[in-house]
Amino acid sequence: MDIPDWFNWIFLGLAALQTLGLVPIIRRLRGLDPEARFKARLDLLDAGGCLLLFAGVLLSSVVAESWYWLALAGFALTSAGYAVKGVRLLRARRRPTA
Repeated sequence: MDIPDWFNWIFLGLAALQTLGLVPIIRRLRGLDPEARFKARLDLLDAGGCLLLFAGVLLSSVVAESWYWLALAGFALTSAGYAVKGVRLLRARRRPTA
């Protein structure tokens, strides 16, 4: 199955937007608040996983070789980031507030 060229441009645009989204995450990593830095690390894990996912799909469609392993690694990183975020959200809901 041949993937149209416009599909590759969509993935390239999404990767560029994701790369631009790294700028505020890196700024939050430099902050003083440890809680904000931890959330920034989780966001960085999510953004890095998405970049790997986009790169794997884009390279698999452009290059003759299979790069889906890169997309699978990105999916695993993104899933791990969302899992940690979900566990933290559930913990915060269960804690009684003063």
